[in-house]
Amino acid sequence: MESPQLSFWEHLDVLRNSILRMLAAAVIAGIVAFSFKEQLFDVVLAPSNSDFIAYRLLKTTPFSIHLINTGLTEQFMIHLKVAVAAGILIASPYLLYVFFRFISPALYENERRYSVRITISAYFMFLLGIVINYFVIFPITVRFLGTYQVSEIVENLLTISSYVDTLLGMCLVFGVVFEIPVICWLLAYFGMLRPEWMCRYRRHAIVAVLILAAIITPTTDIFTLIIVSLPIWLLYEASILIVRNTCKNLSNNA
Repeated sequence: MESPQLSFWEHLDVLRNSILRMLAAAVIAGIVAFSFKEQLFDVVLAPSNSDFIAYRLLKTTPFSIHLINTGLTEQFMIHLKVAVAAGILIASPYLLYVFFRFISPALYENERRYSVRITISAYFMFLLGIVINYFVIFPITVRFLGTYQVSEIVENLLTISSYVDTLLGMCLVFGVVFEIPVICWLLAYFGMLRPEWMCRYRRHAIVAVLILAAIITPTTDIFTLIIVSLPIWLLYEASILIVRNTCKNLSNNA
């Protein structure tokens, strides 16, 4: 049974209702996150503790990082910012559902099927990027930069704002970086990318990965650079396999 055709203004009304539902869900989730301040910041501040799981697995030496507040309203604004980010993350499954429900009537059946796969894949890859950053990349960055000293007489006092902004920024960056396999699949599906090209320019990709890793974590520590580069490089190699399999399936169905 086909859905009735809507006028332009009816489409705008549906869009408005969808946006309002998404905003309401994000706000409610943000309020809930804001209410659980201690639990929320136990998670956020965990990588600043030398007993964090990443440091135990890497068997790093104990260290101490001092976080300070320098503004009258800074801690409240940081609490609000983290709660908003947590609220969006918590509500993200519902946000994607509402968004997809709005656009799905305009898609054909096969387009809707592929769109579901792409959306779910992109979502889980974004979450995977956040998880790897939180448990691996960010702790290494915090330990190196938080304990780095040009002289013993210069003490590191890190602001809570700098810490939280770096965490949120790196989570966003790695979430986007982990979309590489999904983007490569799309390009291969539309015939814009071939596995032979990716293999041919593998050396160039290695250089690009190292540059990207150096930008994300601007340290002089080779070990940290390798740790950051490794997951991005594995994403590139996985993308080659995905593109090869996609091109093979397209040629078999042609």
